[in-house]
Amino acid sequence: MSTSRPVPLFIALIPIVFLVFFLAANVLIFGDATLDGSNQIILLLAAAVTALIAHFQGVKWKKTEKAILHNIGKAMSAILILLLIGSLAGTWLLSGVVPAMVYYGLQIIHPKVFLLTAIVVSGLVSLATGSSWSTIATIGVALLGIGKALGMHEGLVAGAIISGAYFGDKMSPLSDTTNLAPAIAGTDLFTHIRYMTITTAPSLIIAVVIFTVIGFLSDFGDASQNIDAVMHAVEKEFFISPVLLLVPVILILIIIKKIPPVPALLTGALLGGLFAIIFQPQVIRNISGTGGSYALQSYASFMKAMFGDISIDSDNPVVHELFKTSGMRGMLNTVWLILTAMIFGGTMEAAGFLARISRAIMSRVHSTGSLILSTISTSIFFNLTASDQYISIVVPGHMYAKSYQEKGLKPEVLSRTLEDGGTLTSVLVPWNTCGATQSRVLGVSTWTYLPYCFFNLINPLVAVAIGYMGYKIRKIDPEDKSGKSSVPVES
Repeated sequence: MSTSRPVPLFIALIPIVFLVFFLAANVLIFGDATLDGSNQIILLLAAAVTALIAHFQGVKWKKTEKAILHNIGKAMSAILILLLIGSLAGTWLLSGVVPAMVYYGLQIIHPKVFLLTAIVVSGLVSLATGSSWSTIATIGVALLGIGKALGMHEGLVAGAIISGAYFGDKMSPLSDTTNLAPAIAGTDLFTHIRYMTITTAPSLIIAVVIFTVIGFLSDFGDASQNIDAVMHAVEKEFFISPVLLLVPVILILIIIKKIPPVPALLTGALLGGLFAIIFQPQVIRNISGTGGSYALQSYASFMKAMFGDISIDSDNPVVHELFKTSGMRGMLNTVWLILTAMIFGGTMEAAGFLARISRAIMSRVHSTGSLILSTISTSIFFNLTASDQYISIVVPGHMYAKSYQEKGLKPEVLSRTLEDGGTLTSVLVPWNTCGATQSRVLGVSTWTYLPYCFFNLINPLVAVAIGYMGYKIRKIDPEDKSGKSSVPVES
């Protein structure tokens, strides 16, 4: 959007500087508790600063308000999914589904290869479902529990889970972002996926090697003793049977069938409640806090698991810490964060500040390598400011499409770069919808897992390096001005 008068670059950067400064201050003062409110307030204040500057630049409040409401509207799907993930976590604990996955995982996974297993399993499930969010909320939660039981650093385990989940999400034909990027760039889905392997495969291999080396160099000490104690405590509190694993299997099959996330997750949560009533009468009675019939206790426990705090009291401190959830209520801070992030993004867009900063970046593009670097930087910029991974793909996609064409680059070069920069870095930003959600779902702060998301950190760097090297950069056949020649010319 444009304002009624040109915006100087230094003016457009004022809200960004304000935001970054006070978010950093929040981390120093509040540590891991920044999502409890301090970050949300700073996002609101940054939005207020933006709106005030925009007013003096001639932007009417009605225009700003419309942009804010439009941004919030785009985030509503993510908010509904987030709330349902909270309920699913509650009923899957109540039913013993997550404890069963932890129990069997501890039996079959050796500590030395656990990190390797975590990235591979997360990657395969996400590849099959096309959803990093669903993968992390289900398999990821169980893997984190196993990692903690093995005595591993939670940030390291979360990094392996997120690396695998976002690899699968990026490469799956069922993923929304994997379909969005080629649609924006003007290429087809499978050309896009095949071309992404050039940057994605080496990045994944490097990440897998790092996690494997860390696993083999780690000293797990009394891990076997801890594992036996945890398994005994789980058996004491829950009925454990392979039949409980039907719930995640059914949910994965539903997602593969392309059922939308909201009804799919609601189904998963309801299945968890049903299995709890059938298989976990002891847990139902302990959680309900009421007398009366089993039907009344079941209803009370189910409702608590869906909306509020439940925990399993155990003599084993690991089990006591692992098996507790907060239902939908536990997601409200994250919902608050997403809303304030969308407000800030809306004010920046209405003021024309995002467009002004983007133009400044574009002016420095001179080569294919710098164009790819600029595209990735812009996608990261939008993940930081607009706080939404879809915006980080759509807006740079429209911005750079003409530049890629003018440089004779095929559209899959753009679509791949959008995913290398936009999809993978969204989860590394605490106030982005992805970062806020995964942090809340796993119970690990973004700052804690960020240094260990090796795949997400490495892939953009590999993409830039390949761009500057000119390796397999597809050029438009001069005889085909559409950019869709059947035989690509690669440099």
